[in-house]
Amino acid sequence: MVEFDPITGLPMELSAWDNIAKEGQKIVVRIIKKKFGKQYTVVEGLNPSDVDVKDVTKKLKNKFACGGTAKKDFVELQGNHIKTIKDALVAMGFNPESIEVDNKIGR
Repeated sequence: MVEFDPITGLPMELSAWDNIAKEGQKIVVRIIKKKFGKQYTVVEGLNPSDVDVKDVTKKLKNKFACGGTAKKDFVELQGNHIKTIKDALVAMGFNPESIEVDNKIGR
């Protein structure tokens, strides 16, 4: 059975709301250090009302074969994935101009 969008009345597979919401995000990616010098990649700036943060976390964890968690409005991945995270986010539908990668390691 085909599901319909309650706002437009069009079939859900024709809906472009997810892509529009993803393009409007201002995302900042950085590396932080936690206990014992372990590095974590943090993706901040995700709006939980526009994007399913848990789904983004699940896809990134599968892509990088690592552990991680979804917090309120950010994703925390175990390990340093700073070199390839932008490509993965662009492949998921986020706008490349709205993704800022901070190469400094912070706390």
